[in-house]
Amino acid sequence: MPKHGHQRDHQRGHRISIRAERDPAAQPGMIRPSAVIAPPFFDAPMHDSPEATVSSTSPAAALTRADFEYLLPEALIAQHPPAQRGASRLLHVEPGPALQMTDLDFGDLPQRLLPGDLLIMNDTRVIRARLHGHKHSGGRIELLVERIDTDCDAIAMIRSSHPPAIGSVLHFDRATATVTSRDGAFFGLRFDMPVLALLERAGALPLPPYIRHVPDANDDERYQTVYARHPGAVAAPTAGLHFDEALLARLEERGIGRAFVTLHVGAGTFQPMRHDDPAKHVMHAERYNVPVETVTAISATRARGGRVVAIGTTSMRTLEAATSDNGTLAAGAGETALFIRPGYRFKAVDALITNFHLPGSTLMMLVSAFAGLDAIKAAYAHAVAQRYRFFSYGDAMLLEREA
Repeated sequence: MPKHGHQRDHQRGHRISIRAERDPAAQPGMIRPSAVIAPPFFDAPMHDSPEATVSSTSPAAALTRADFEYLLPEALIAQHPPAQRGASRLLHVEPGPALQMTDLDFGDLPQRLLPGDLLIMNDTRVIRARLHGHKHSGGRIELLVERIDTDCDAIAMIRSSHPPAIGSVLHFDRATATVTSRDGAFFGLRFDMPVLALLERAGALPLPPYIRHVPDANDDERYQTVYARHPGAVAAPTAGLHFDEALLARLEERGIGRAFVTLHVGAGTFQPMRHDDPAKHVMHAERYNVPVETVTAISATRARGGRVVAIGTTSMRTLEAATSDNGTLAAGAGETALFIRPGYRFKAVDALITNFHLPGSTLMMLVSAFAGLDAIKAAYAHAVAQRYRFFSYGDAMLLEREA
C-alpha cells in the first residue's frame, strides 16, 4: 500500500481509507492534479448550453475541482491495448458502510452480473477525424472534425498559426473546404467531396493526447468496439473496448441481455476543467439516439426486477439525458450537455462499467456522483497501489450505485 493509506482485509476485497497528497512537486513521475493533457485545439472556451449545469445539494455545491484530483504515476497510463482484447483487469467497487473492493479479471464479469440484467452499450464508431492540410497561403493546418452535419458539411476545430477567415479555402489531399462560419473554437466547413470519404482516405485516428505513439493498424482495430456501427465519434467509448465476441456470448448464455444507444463522443471529451468551481464548467453538447428497441428492453428488464448496467459513461449520460424526472425513457434523437456531478439524482442506471479517468476531470465527478466520492477516492488509491492501467487503453471498474 502507498504510504498515505492503510488497508484492512475484507472477505471479498479491501477496505481502504486515504489522505490526499497535495504536493505534486514532491512526486517525480506523477501526473500533476488538474494537469491539462490536451492538444492546443482547446485554447478557446466552450459556449453556454442549457444543460450545462445541474442542481446540487449544498455539500455537493461546496466541492471544488481539487476534491476530484489524485496523483498518478505516468507509467500507469496505458499506451497500448492489452495483447488480447479483454485481457484486462476489473475492480469491482461496492459502496456502503463497509466498502467492498474486489480485484478481478475482466473475463470474470459474467459472474459479477445477474441473470436478467441488461447491458446498455454505445455503438458509435470512431471516425478518422484528424486531418492535415494547408491554407491557400501555404500555412499548415490541422483539423479535428467534431461532427459531420451533411455529406459535405462538418464542424471542426482548427489548429494553425492564425485562425482562417470566413470564406477562405483550405486544401487537403485532393480536396478543398471553404470556411462557412465560426462559433468560438469551432469552424463550419463545406467540403467539395463527402467528408467521411475524405477522412477514410486521408484522415488519422484521433487517439487521446496522453497516448504518445502515432496511430497504427493495431489502433485502427483496437480503438473501436466490436459492436461499433454508426460512424461519428472522435473518441472511443472506451469501456466497451474490453468486450470481445466470446465474452458477449458468455454473457448471453448467463441470461444477461444487451441493448444499444448511440452517442457520438465529441472533441469536448478532452476539454479540461478551467474553473475550480464545477458549477462554472460548461459541457460540450453531443448527439445521441435511443432506439425504440432499447426503451422496450429496459422496460422489460425493470418489469422482471433486473438491473440496467451502463457500459461506459457515454451510455450512462445518454440514458440519463433521455429519461424524464418521473423515470420515463424517451426514444429518439437529441443532444445533451448533461454534467453529472455530486448532487445529481440518477434516474436510469443501476450499475456502471467504466475505465479509470483523468484527475480533476468531469468524468471523475460523474463516477463520484454515482458511487460516492469517498468510495472513488479509495478505489483510485487502491488501483494505483495495485498498478492498474489507466485511461483509454487501461483497465476497468464495475461500480455499484451508492444507496
